[in-house]
Amino acid sequence: MRHRVKGRKLKRTASHRLALLRSLATSLLKHKKIKTTVAKAKELRTFVEPIITRAKENTVHARRVVNADIKDRAVVKELFDEIAPKVGERPGGYTRVVKLGQRKGDAAEMAIIELVDYSGIVKPKESKSKKEETKPTEEKKSEVKEEKKEKKASKPRTKKVKEEAEQPKEKKPRKSTKKEQEA
Repeated sequence: MRHRVKGRKLKRTASHRLALLRSLATSLLKHKKIKTTVAKAKELRTFVEPIITRAKENTVHARRVVNADIKDRAVVKELFDEIAPKVGERPGGYTRVVKLGQRKGDAAEMAIIELVDYSGIVKPKESKSKKEETKPTEEKKSEVKEEKKEKKASKPRTKKVKEEAEQPKEKKPRKSTKKEQEA
């Protein structure tokens, strides 16, 4: 029986599990929203919320304690300067886990874990207008295809191909079967 046994092992050793949680916490604090499995998201919630609570203090000691888990200095700076003041009045519950359904490959339950105060703020990706400028237009695509076909037609690779290209194709008589020969 596992009564009152806290936490998930996630099928990893203790050191691997700690490294995974540190990495996920760093990504969550950097991007404000990440997609992972439900089990990892729920375990990450218990790992990252005490870190955010510690960051509310903004003392040298608090920074050193947070630096023990979050190795990226830029993320630690952002945590103390931007995230902690924004969640200052909130008494815990800094993250939200939203279930997404099953992953296609292995049917694992997926979820998004996000910082509650940043739920509407996501860094915008490159707009479609910029992407369209870099993609070749339909006319250019068709021109490129035609040029490739012309090159293939003008350059036969072997002598046999040259001879076949010069002579028109003739239909070869098919071989008759034994039944046709008997009749």
